[in-house]
Amino acid sequence: MHDMKPIDPRELRTAFGRFMTGVTVVTARDKSGKPVGFTANSFTSVSLDPPLLLVCPGKFLSSYEAFATCDRFCVSVLEESQTDVANTFAGFKGDRFAKTDHLLDAHGIPAPRGAIARFSCQTHNAIPAGDHVILIGEVTAFEQTAGAGLGYAEGQFFSLTRERNARDPSAKMNVVGALVRHQGNVLLEKTADGYRLPECTVPERTALRKSLTATLRQQGVTASFGPVYSVFDDPGEDTHFAYLLAEATSVAADTKLTSVAPKDLPGLKFTSPPLASLLSRYAQECRTGNLNCYLGDTVSGEIHALTEGI
Repeated sequence: MHDMKPIDPRELRTAFGRFMTGVTVVTARDKSGKPVGFTANSFTSVSLDPPLLLVCPGKFLSSYEAFATCDRFCVSVLEESQTDVANTFAGFKGDRFAKTDHLLDAHGIPAPRGAIARFSCQTHNAIPAGDHVILIGEVTAFEQTAGAGLGYAEGQFFSLTRERNARDPSAKMNVVGALVRHQGNVLLEKTADGYRLPECTVPERTALRKSLTATLRQQGVTASFGPVYSVFDDPGEDTHFAYLLAEATSVAADTKLTSVAPKDLPGLKFTSPPLASLLSRYAQECRTGNLNCYLGDTVSGEIHALTEGI
């Protein structure tokens, strides 16, 4: 038997991240009664009889001991607009509960308001597992409400509603494209009318990402897709446009796509004013480090914050 290739923890983490999940906030109180909490996508339903679930606090958490030894905890499944809550409990160093509107369950465990599901648990078992602990809870009470959950995949949050809005069945034509990033630059297709992002026309009932994956492969690019970056209608053309963020994992040496630094995007000629506006916005957001999703038409719309990473 040949020895296995040593596992690169960073690559393994990336591979684990291919699995799409929801996002939860897990809360408890430490021995002194101080509330603690962290953001987790390692949430699993275990059993209906008895009602069990599990989460996996990491040993790197400052609150690890509190969770490893707690008698009770609460798991809140975040609604798709709660990226700010997810970020607060993922990395904010101050008082996370002072920064978050929250309530107390029947046992005094705080939990963020606005969650689409909430589970109050008594600890059933805590099993050490490598650099984490498997914390199994018996559900003693739960509540739920209508709404879509916040998603997480490949280091990025995503919204199911925005994903569904990326295709408009009533439009005569649906165009889907990708803002593909490679080594910090953006990959553009040069045409007789100017530059554009790699894109394709999507027939009805066709999966957006599947069609876009095929288009990119024809151009010598494989990529992993992130959240929707821009969705807009062109009423004059009765066309619906959707552009997704993507990260190139490989680019063929003979690709005809052009690699352009974000700072150089505003000076280029693009195939349409909306596309020029999209890429000018991206260049500006790269400078500030805050990416946003645009929803609207070719004239006006709304901006929604995007967040990358837990």
